[in-house]
This record gives sequence, C-alpha cells and structure tokens, in this order.
Amino acid sequence: MASWMKMIALFSLVLLFFCSSNAQSCVGPTVEATSFTSTDANLAMETTFLVEFTLTCKNAAKDLVLHADIGDRQFPVSRSADGIHYQVSWTEEHKEAPAGSYDIRFFDDEGFSALRKAQRSDQDVSAVSSLFTITVHHRGVSQGPWVSSPTVAAISAFAVWLFAYRAKRQIQD
Repeated sequence: MASWMKMIALFSLVLLFFCSSNAQSCVGPTVEATSFTSTDANLAMETTFLVEFTLTCKNAAKDLVLHADIGDRQFPVSRSADGIHYQVSWTEEHKEAPAGSYDIRFFDDEGFSALRKAQRSDQDVSAVSSLFTITVHHRGVSQGPWVSSPTVAAISAFAVWLFAYRAKRQIQD
C-alpha cells in the first residue's frame, strides 16, 4: 500500500513539473498596437473599441494567455495562430464612452490572478503591476448632421425640378 502512495506522489510531482514548465512568462515585452473606435452614433447602438497588437518578448515567449483590464471590467484577449498577434474588443453605451484616452492594462495568467485576488479582497487594483499598457484615444461619437443627406438630396431634386418647370412654363408662354 505504501508503494502505491509513493508512486502516486511521484506521478503527481512529475505532472506538476510538466504543467508548471509549460506556462511561459513574457520578459521585456515590446508592443506595437493599432486601435479603432466607432464614432457614428446614428449607425450603432453602442461605441465599439478594437485594439490589435503584436507582442514580442525578449525571452521569445509565444502563445501567451493574456487578459485585458479596462476600468473595472476584464476581457479575454484573443490570439492568432502565429502566437504573437493579439486582439481585444469591447462595447460601451455612447453615454458611458466619452471622448478621451482609455488605458488598457494587460496581464498574463499570474498577474490576472493577482488582479482578481486584489478585487476580491477590496484592495487597490492599481497596485497590481501589469505586463504592459496600451492607451486608446477615442474621439467621441457624433450624432451626425441635423438634416440627413437623403433629405438634402430630395429637397435639391425638388428645387431643380421646380426651376426647370418654371423655365419651361416661361418659354411656352
């Protein structure tokens, strides 16, 4: 019986070693990011934010599992097949997304666990260090012109027709 316990303990240690050695951490991250935010309130019900970035690490770590922290909300970060291109997106109501800069903090699994622990214990989450931060600049949403372009086109077409009709009447008289 004791030999089975020893084998189970040894198997558990070997399994723990392989699981922990598989997790990578990014050292010295270099980020190149592009972002998009929707700006037309007439075409969408909510403001959309989209951030795409390339992450390279000095230790050549790839296929990292990342999480984004935006304000008090967290989102998973999607990863491309090559392991260095990432994307995160979210939406907010127009009223809750004023023009300005939004800081997005990115965490690996270890940092995200520390962030969640700080949230659960009501600690200061800004004290948790992130892997890197990307700032997104949002210009705000536009309600559009007071008069829509189809209305302007219809009024212009009517004005041209009226001018042509009056000119034709003058020629005939």
